[in-house]
Amino acid sequence: MEDMNALEMTCFEIISYVGTAKSCYVNAITKAKEGDFDAAQELIKQGDEAYTGGHGVHMKLLQAEANGEVRGATPLILLHAEDQMMGAETCKLMALSFIDTYRELQELKAQNA
Repeated sequence: MEDMNALEMTCFEIISYVGTAKSCYVNAITKAKEGDFDAAQELIKQGDEAYTGGHGVHMKLLQAEANGEVRGATPLILLHAEDQMMGAETCKLMALSFIDTYRELQELKAQNA
């Protein structure tokens, strides 16, 4: 894994996975706002699958580093990939909260109708 291009490609793979996850989580909020909670839950599921892919790639990278296969300073692209992972995780937490809030709001509106 010492080849910088291989490391960069691995980082871009992480970014791609977690970027997809983040998009799914944000779209889940939109679906919940529209009252389509089944679609929102499906998007959360799809986001989780994408996030798991990125997490798996990240774990392999950490294992390679522990085995001495990655040396030198941490490249900026890896820091960016890890930052994107954290951002996607935060987005998921917010999406789940919004889905619950929109569900409760819809129930309250139905009670008052």
